[in-house]
Amino acid sequence: MNDFQPNQDICLVPYYPAYEIALPWYQDAELCHHVDNQNRIYDLSILKNMYQYLDSHGDLFYIEYKGILCGDVCLQTSGEISIVVCKEYQNRHIGRTVIEKIIALAKEKKYPQCYAEIYSFNKQSRKMFESIGFVQKDAETFVYTLE
Repeated sequence: MNDFQPNQDICLVPYYPAYEIALPWYQDAELCHHVDNQNRIYDLSILKNMYQYLDSHGDLFYIEYKGILCGDVCLQTSGEISIVVCKEYQNRHIGRTVIEKIIALAKEKKYPQCYAEIYSFNKQSRKMFESIGFVQKDAETFVYTLE
């Protein structure tokens, strides 16, 4: 999948090592808590390990908004979707637009479903995924059926 523009302001860029740009997103303690339910921020080693894992297990992209990288999204081969939008760019419907395009990618790949693991305290992400049509299957799993 090449770069694409879900709308004129948002573009997904295939992953490449841009750690100096991404590391500040993962040094926000609240964002990290929402991502992995731990009370720690990422250092460069954790960030590299995360990106290497995601890149080897699916399609990993940076989210570009009006020319600025502001997050990342991955569609793993399991159908799991992971998304992070840095705090400064949240509440602009960026995540919703990106997830809709990731669902289209999953359909192209003929995945039967997509899912996201979202902690109960992450109400913002739960609301966003539900607004797209994801259905809660258990305490932290939200599923979107493609077939």
